[in-house]
Amino acid sequence: METTRKRVTISLPEYAVADIKKEAERIGWSLSALMSEYILEAFYNKPNPETLAAIEEARSGAEMEELTPYDIEHFEEYVAGL
Repeated sequence: METTRKRVTISLPEYAVADIKKEAERIGWSLSALMSEYILEAFYNKPNPETLAAIEEARSGAEMEELTPYDIEHFEEYVAGL
């Protein structure tokens, strides 16, 4: 893959720029490097069809079961029994 870079300009809300700058400083990266990583990761690493189907199923709540008051009171036991 070619490593030549091209400078582009984007507009983001001020709060997002501030948050991204804080994160870049926290991990010791430049703002540009962090934004490049985020954009490339989102663009090139898309979920496969099986993962997309699982995400849609989870969002739909189709397989959700109701927790009873007993389940909530004994949550650790409930989870261990799944």
